[in-house]
Amino acid sequence: MAPIKIIVFDDNKRIRDSLKLLFTSHIEFEWLGAFKDASKAVEMVEAHTPDVVLMDIGLPEISGIEATCAIKKKFPNQVIMMLTIFEDDDKVFDAICAGASGYIVKSKTLTHLINAVKRVHTGEAPMTPSIARKVLHLLQQKNAPAASDAFNLSDREKEVLKNLVNGNSYKMVADKMKISYDTVHSHIKHIYKKLHVNSVSEAVSKALRERL
Repeated sequence: MAPIKIIVFDDNKRIRDSLKLLFTSHIEFEWLGAFKDASKAVEMVEAHTPDVVLMDIGLPEISGIEATCAIKKKFPNQVIMMLTIFEDDDKVFDAICAGASGYIVKSKTLTHLINAVKRVHTGEAPMTPSIARKVLHLLQQKNAPAASDAFNLSDREKEVLKNLVNGNSYKMVADKMKISYDTVHSHIKHIYKKLHVNSVSEAVSKALRERL
């Protein structure tokens, strides 16, 4: 199996160096480079063709969310994983609506970081109760036309969300709904896709900022 090609955008040199050391020490990955800002993110993605982009949310010049929007606009299938300090940050949800496939909490263990990148590369999308709660809250906003146009969740997907909001783990959700663990992951992946369906990510992000 070919190694997973990684590119990083983070303004913290210590983190860039740590990530380089981490990913270059595992044969499953190919390190393509790290950059301190995302002002040329689209050009760098085009030049390096990474499998996974690791994007810090808080970057100078343009934010990680803005960079994600720009990358996804030109490369809709590009996998982008956000780097964040707090997993319940509203900006994480904004980033997901901008097209990110998930997020990595910087304080997690090295094993967690490795596994998270492998998971997102295979199509999975991590979602915690706090993020699920924000999704449900947006769905309940009756005066957010951009959001209501963008979302079309099935009853099963809504049930998955509600279970996550209640603090159930993926395994617990699978048991309660009598579905497989992999099916839970599949539902979550579809939920994430629907957050920015029909290329309305900017409209959804605006609705989030103004109405959440």
